[in-house]
Amino acid sequence: MAEQIDTHHAHDGWQRILKNVGWLLGGKGFGGVCSLIYLAILVRSLGVKDFGHFSLIFGTGQALVALSGFQTWQGIVRYGTDHIAKGAWDKFGRLAMLGGAIDVLGALSGCALAALLIYGFGPMLDLNPRYIDTTFWFICALVLARVSAPVGVIRVYDRYDLTVAAGALNPAGRLIAATLIWLTGPSVERFLFAWAAIEMVVAVLYWTIAWRLRPGVLSFARLRHWRRTLNENEGLFGFLGILYFNSSAMAALQQGPLLAVGYFLGTSAAGIYRVADQLAKGLSKLATLVTQALYPEVTRQRSAAPANQFRKLVRRINILVIGTGLVVVLLAIVAGEAVLSLIGGAPFAAGALVLVPLSIGAAFELASVSYEPVLHSSGHAAYPLFARLIAIAVMAGCILALLGAGTLGIGWAVAIGLGAAYFVMSVMVWRVLRQMDAVTA
Repeated sequence: MAEQIDTHHAHDGWQRILKNVGWLLGGKGFGGVCSLIYLAILVRSLGVKDFGHFSLIFGTGQALVALSGFQTWQGIVRYGTDHIAKGAWDKFGRLAMLGGAIDVLGALSGCALAALLIYGFGPMLDLNPRYIDTTFWFICALVLARVSAPVGVIRVYDRYDLTVAAGALNPAGRLIAATLIWLTGPSVERFLFAWAAIEMVVAVLYWTIAWRLRPGVLSFARLRHWRRTLNENEGLFGFLGILYFNSSAMAALQQGPLLAVGYFLGTSAAGIYRVADQLAKGLSKLATLVTQALYPEVTRQRSAAPANQFRKLVRRINILVIGTGLVVVLLAIVAGEAVLSLIGGAPFAAGALVLVPLSIGAAFELASVSYEPVLHSSGHAAYPLFARLIAIAVMAGCILALLGAGTLGIGWAVAIGLGAAYFVMSVMVWRVLRQMDAVTA
């Protein structure tokens, strides 16, 4: 009877995953349409050179957001799911508030890091002096607006509908702002200001939702008991530390190539690369969203379902995402040039060649979408970090080796690096699942 209950629970888990992915994809579909339109407005109103400046500033900001932030939402899901299952709302509230405090401390360190980087090493980074102050304040806004803890709270409550509603405000706001700026006088500074303001509004909205979902659970008074929170969640800091280095490695994989294009090939090349990368990253963002939907459910299923049912769940996920990745790569090959021309005009059609390897790299990311939740839930949080460090080394070596081929060479370096990460993580997950079978045999 217990086996039947567990199997039914695993089936319910698959249904919840599909429901949550459906919510996220619905929001992503809306956001994707908005992003294509505002990207076209940005490119056509700023031109190749200024869009290159915007892209490099935005890419630098995103890299610093990753370097100064912790993935506290994953810690809240990892430990908070059990607290809620047991009705321990006080423990969950203390955990969530500690996560919020860590977010704030990370944001303040990010502002300090931005000041050091922009004002201390700006000339070495070849930053345009016109944008020095703007870049600093823009990055400060991004790191302060980074929300992780409230997202974790909402996901533990399984309210992905609210996550989608709040997240849709970002692309919708950008589209409205881009249209107004385009009509009233476009400039790099005005677009950056609008993007920063929208990020801040969305951050406040996420915290408001998390605070009001269950009144009384989140309270500033709970921060006084941070030592107690660490005792109640054994290994929390170590877990978050691994996640920090993991997200930093991911930032290097995602933003490093763009910054390399800007450094080695110039601002205009960075602008063209960014448009192609933005299209390819639509698949990467899909991978991120699917991971966010999988993470709570895989955590539940790891303890609730038998090993054979857990393995079956992972296999079904892999079949789904691999098929999706192949379709997107084919679309990049067939329609890439037409889409880039539609967005940016003739100057950006040259990005069609680099779009193909970038899409292949993004497909590798999507194919490994279930790996990180599986490894985390089985107590191997360091494994994805190891795989990504290998990918960074492979990517960096390939960039230097293929630099003579320009942006196309860097694009293939991205594909090879992400392919290496996929291969290494596949081996890791295979070994972990085999160990689970050995334990239950």
